[in-house]
Amino acid sequence: MTPSDNGRPVRKIKVRLVPPEKKELAIHTPFIKLDSALKLADVVGSGGMAKLLIEDEQIRVNGEVCTQRGKKLYPGDSFRYDNTDYVITAAT
Repeated sequence: MTPSDNGRPVRKIKVRLVPPEKKELAIHTPFIKLDSALKLADVVGSGGMAKLLIEDEQIRVNGEVCTQRGKKLYPGDSFRYDNTDYVITAAT
């Protein structure tokens, strides 16, 4: 510990960043709406829960906060929730 300006000791904390986990989400259609993607990925159990997460700005689509429940996601798009990246892929 090192002293601070006011004489109190300062504790230094080491923070270790955990890289996000990546999961693929295969779809059989040209696109999937964000709320449906959250259900398909088992992030939520219902559309109502998806709506709450989206409204609370807890979902990022392609790196940006998204508040559109019906946002269309195409293969190559991704969304993040709780340090997990879900990448939309076309099912073969």
